[in-house]
Amino acid sequence: MSRFQDKSAIVTGAGSGIGAAIAGELARGGAKVICADIDKDAAERMARQIVSAGGQARAFRVDVADAGSVREMVIFAVDTFGGLHLAVNNAGIGGPQAAIADYPLDGWQQVIDINLNGVFYGMKYQIAAMLKSGGGAIVNMSSILGSVGWASSSAYVAAKHALVGLTQTAALEYGAQHIRVNAVGPAFIDTPLLSKNLTPAIMGQLASLHPVGRLGKPEEVSALTCFLLSDEAGFITGSYHLVDGGYTAR
Repeated sequence: MSRFQDKSAIVTGAGSGIGAAIAGELARGGAKVICADIDKDAAERMARQIVSAGGQARAFRVDVADAGSVREMVIFAVDTFGGLHLAVNNAGIGGPQAAIADYPLDGWQQVIDINLNGVFYGMKYQIAAMLKSGGGAIVNMSSILGSVGWASSSAYVAAKHALVGLTQTAALEYGAQHIRVNAVGPAFIDTPLLSKNLTPAIMGQLASLHPVGRLGKPEEVSALTCFLLSDEAGFITGSYHLVDGGYTAR
């Protein structure tokens, strides 16, 4: 039997980068995947890619900052695949770069709405659906900045730290009901979002911050995420796991 046979999954931010890698790996493991993204075209491309490779997937446009949109996403997953067993709350943004005294209020609100409130909305509706399915597993995508600071990114750092605490609380509340919740903290990962917005020189500087001397790959984050979603990780919950090339060991 495949690793995720007879399981249905939601992955937010599935249109590219880490989310796309996770959606693809889940599908190859037998899961039926809802590829959710605010970019509908990107979500549909990923779903078509999975289907063309022999997997099962559907696309859904979601705005994770909107609780109603997140609720509709979960309803769509349950209606489409008959239940929900796995979820990865991966959608997020970097936000403005500014010191706290100069940080724009609208930028702060947007980062908190997407990176923190969006995860809360996700778990609120995903957990309710998983309870009806007999249990499940959730991975929330934090960051290395869920454990350390980064100048000029106060909103992002605050959201990612809070996400770890939210993960731990959910694990305590629902462990006895067979729902596991963990967080993953990637360092700088070579994704289209990063490479499109940064110069090669800055990419090189970021790579040098990691003792292994390179950026991470989306597939390396996906490997850990899918392990945490699998039955192999049945005794792991409430944990925060780094994929950081040694960054936080400095």
